[in-house]
Amino acid sequence: MQQHRKSGSKKRDTPKQTTLQVSEPIEIMNFLQLRFPDKSRTTIKSILTHRQVSVDHKIVTSHDHSLLPGQLVVINWGKVPEEIYYPGLKILFEDEYLIVIDKEAGLLSISTNKETEKTAYSILSDHVKRDGHRNKIFVVHRLDRETSGVMLFAKSKEVQQKLQERWSETIMERTYIAVTEGLFDKDEGTITNFLYESKALKMYSGSDPKIGQKAVTHYRVIMKNENYSMLEVNLETGRKNQIRVHMQDLGHSIIGDKKYGSIQNPIKRIGLHARIISFIHPGNGEALRFETEIPPKFLKLFAK
Repeated sequence: MQQHRKSGSKKRDTPKQTTLQVSEPIEIMNFLQLRFPDKSRTTIKSILTHRQVSVDHKIVTSHDHSLLPGQLVVINWGKVPEEIYYPGLKILFEDEYLIVIDKEAGLLSISTNKETEKTAYSILSDHVKRDGHRNKIFVVHRLDRETSGVMLFAKSKEVQQKLQERWSETIMERTYIAVTEGLFDKDEGTITNFLYESKALKMYSGSDPKIGQKAVTHYRVIMKNENYSMLEVNLETGRKNQIRVHMQDLGHSIIGDKKYGSIQNPIKRIGLHARIISFIHPGNGEALRFETEIPPKFLKLFAK
């Protein structure tokens, strides 16, 4: 436990922050009660509810959250700022190296040509400049305008290059939720081929490795009804429009995706959401994982 005292003070001050390491599997309420026996169960519940506890840099509010050996638990004893939210995106995590966001559908990742509308890139550029006018933001990967979900940005050119050059080793998981037209013959499978881009900037698939990049997509049906299927999709490679093309190849285009064969648009957007990203932190080597909620519009299609 870390404690801090003001110089010359005879009275012990309450530390602003305490960092503890987990040594055995345990629920967070029991862990905190054992470490702080002088604090009531009500007080422990309160600091969890008020977002004052984080586990491996991710705020935890659930009283029955399970802890694993080696994890770091940080307790902020003072008031914790609310999550920063901008129209179109929410910042999930930020440190000196990178920013992780949850992007809404309809927001561009970065401007194209001479578009002047707000993008995730421009919003975050303004955000980092609040702490210094020379601060910059760097794009690591992109999501299509109508695709929502988790995205990663770097705060320096060095971090951007490190993530991009070691992408396959750094990224441990990229999971999407896709809502597609029709029912699948098999509830899970893998599609592998080679993707190439036409002069019209549309992606196509083929079998010739000389004219395309290898693309591998794993899918699993998690919900279905008579009209639609909801899939959990894991990317082994990250090619442009990969999931969209592969769903069209399977004969089940993503709803709302007219560009890749869809004829149904029940939620007035593309039914694709980047739900999970897990990666090795480029600065300290820690494994970080961020998970977002399935959009309510997706779930309503399968409500009984």
